[in-house]
Amino acid sequence: MIDVDAASAAAPAPLPPEPRVLEIRFTGSGSEYFRIWAVNLLLILVTVGLYLPFAKARRIRYFYANTLVDGQALSFHGDPWKMFRGFVLLVVLMGAYSGAGRVSATAALVAFIILCAVWPALWRASMQFRLGNTSWRGLRMRFEGSLKDAYLACAPLYLPTIVFVAWSRLMMPHVTGDAAADRAAVAAYASFSLFAMGTLALLSPLSFALFKRYQHNGYRIAGQQARIDLGIGRVYLLGLKTLGVAIGSALLAMLVFGLLGFGLMAATGLQADRTSPLAQAGFLVIVLLAYLLVFSIVMPYGAARMQNLAWSRTRSEALAFRSELRFFALAGLTMKNWLLTALTLGLYRPFAAVATARLRLEAVQIESREDPADWVAAGLAGHADATGDIAGDFFGIDMGL
Repeated sequence: MIDVDAASAAAPAPLPPEPRVLEIRFTGSGSEYFRIWAVNLLLILVTVGLYLPFAKARRIRYFYANTLVDGQALSFHGDPWKMFRGFVLLVVLMGAYSGAGRVSATAALVAFIILCAVWPALWRASMQFRLGNTSWRGLRMRFEGSLKDAYLACAPLYLPTIVFVAWSRLMMPHVTGDAAADRAAVAAYASFSLFAMGTLALLSPLSFALFKRYQHNGYRIAGQQARIDLGIGRVYLLGLKTLGVAIGSALLAMLVFGLLGFGLMAATGLQADRTSPLAQAGFLVIVLLAYLLVFSIVMPYGAARMQNLAWSRTRSEALAFRSELRFFALAGLTMKNWLLTALTLGLYRPFAAVATARLRLEAVQIESREDPADWVAAGLAGHADATGDIAGDFFGIDMGL
């Protein structure tokens, strides 16, 4: 006689389902977006900037509608009038800070501290508003990062910045008429400034890692809660690599600058008159080329490596992300976009935005061990699709962070 319980215990456990790839495709075109961009630009100019939130809502809707995940497009449901209220709030805050600087140094410092105090809350509200008004397959996403964690993420960079800004106000050198004392004061202030900048540079990778952790750990759709395994050491290593690329690019730019400058002067015979208009124009062109060379290499390198690092270490209960954005592809596209934008006096910008979005989005792959259709049923049954707290919904803050 067969022992059913023993046979069941001896049977191998069922294998987990094979993950299915949810392909990401971007179907937007430069010519389509150019029309939206041109109308937005015209209305922004006519309304003296007041149309900016409405233009942003149109832009987000276009890019979302053309971002397909597993054949289904994203949707943006944000109310432009709520975004307008958030825009007015930010304008008032920045205007108050700018106006305080004209009153006195103390007023400027107080305004700066207030701005730093409210900015993490605005940052959180921004993400709640954006995610709460984003849907896929009819299911709203949301951001669940707490207000406390937002301040903790900002603290390593914000607190030293506040201290350094306040201390710099006290150390601001004043002319006393004593040459030796004035030189000593300027030297002390310069030393303090270098120390402050160096400290903030050392803390930047830590802050960036905390920002990314806070953002990715707060993403949620239905029962899928994102989690990121991002070590601070990895971000510091990436920062060192980016610094190395920056130094190498600067040296290369200096070499190109020297060779082109020498060739220009040799070809035009301007060695003896380097203050002539032609020589100055040539110098300006060479500087611009060197600037383009540095930033078309350093910025794409950091962006590509950070995207790959962050998204490839993000997953949820059923989802796993992988990003394979190639540095050379992004660097080549960046240089092409900058050159064509400059040659067309800015008219190529919408084409550049579409091309960059396509490259960066389609470099990401999503693997799912569940059927996304089940998430919709589970999400609609509960309360998983709340659009965020009152602050984000009322002010409609969307700072594009």
